[in-house]
Amino acid sequence: MPARRQLLAIGALGLLLTTFVPSRAQTLTARQSEAVATYERALGDFKSILAERRRQIDAKQPLPNLPGQALYLARVAVISAYKDLTDAMPSRIGRPNKFEIPPAYFDADIEPLVDEYSKLFDIMEAPPAGAQNSATPFKDVVDLAVAIARAKGLAPDHAEAAGRISLGLFFAETNGKQNVRNGRSNTYMGSFQTGPSEDRNGRRKWAAIKGEIAAADPDLSARDEKEEARARGTDHRFNHWTNVRDGLMNAHADIFREIPGIVKTLPDPIDQMKLFELIQIVPTPTRAALKSGDLLNYRVSSPTIMKHLRNNSIFAFGQADRARTSASFREILGAMWLFKRKFEKAMAKYAEIKPR
Repeated sequence: MPARRQLLAIGALGLLLTTFVPSRAQTLTARQSEAVATYERALGDFKSILAERRRQIDAKQPLPNLPGQALYLARVAVISAYKDLTDAMPSRIGRPNKFEIPPAYFDADIEPLVDEYSKLFDIMEAPPAGAQNSATPFKDVVDLAVAIARAKGLAPDHAEAAGRISLGLFFAETNGKQNVRNGRSNTYMGSFQTGPSEDRNGRRKWAAIKGEIAAADPDLSARDEKEEARARGTDHRFNHWTNVRDGLMNAHADIFREIPGIVKTLPDPIDQMKLFELIQIVPTPTRAALKSGDLLNYRVSSPTIMKHLRNNSIFAFGQADRARTSASFREILGAMWLFKRKFEKAMAKYAEIKPR
């Protein structure tokens, strides 16, 4: 290795291993000292579980059930502890980071640890043998969503919005990777991360509009027949086409009718994607908010709903966020910053697909 690269590598490693040490001239309050210690423990735990999973994978050892859950909780703890630290010591708020996490929640110096976190999940969630990939996974999502939206009566421009939003869902659920498993669940699988009952419900709803779609789009219908035959006798969630189709039909197709009003209330396409992701996470209150006539000011206060939000990285980080007992949809959308980067990737991919 050239000397310069070697020095850079050693420097990067040292950066990961260091922890915050206040200067001798700095006197910390009890709250600040506790926040520093808590963050150092959380960071150490995160490094430890990352190293443990990497050793297990490299040694081809059996992994525990739900091998990603401990990783996820350790990452949550690091971000939470850092937010508590910056609340106690605003001077610790650092530079922006490549994940677009607000700097008050994340120390950019630990970006390599989160990169390793993502690499481990890629391995743990790799598609099973026999998964039926598509050569055009992103186009499939858009085509299916547009066809479903048209069957639901949407005009072409609003049907295109449905395609764009649905591509955002694909990135939100799997980072745009098809047929993946789930390191944190034994229930939700596939490109749109559906459970068995959701898959059955989506297939039933698709059957109800299949004839209408065939009349409007014979080419898409022919593709659907081909994929149905291909998936016969297997878990439909591991055929990209059928999982996207049934996932959309299960949870989102009926909400497509609301898109004209949604785009007026939420003109930002990323906010539109956030709202439809909330249909995936907390469907009942999201539908109620849409029906209320005052979407952004509609509040949720159910402890169960707040728990579901936190389990999906919304109001999950730091004591102040976790102490919330209620939130408006305006506040919920604002707290979905971990989804922003995924939706930006979806927007870029949609811009590539649309001219075709």
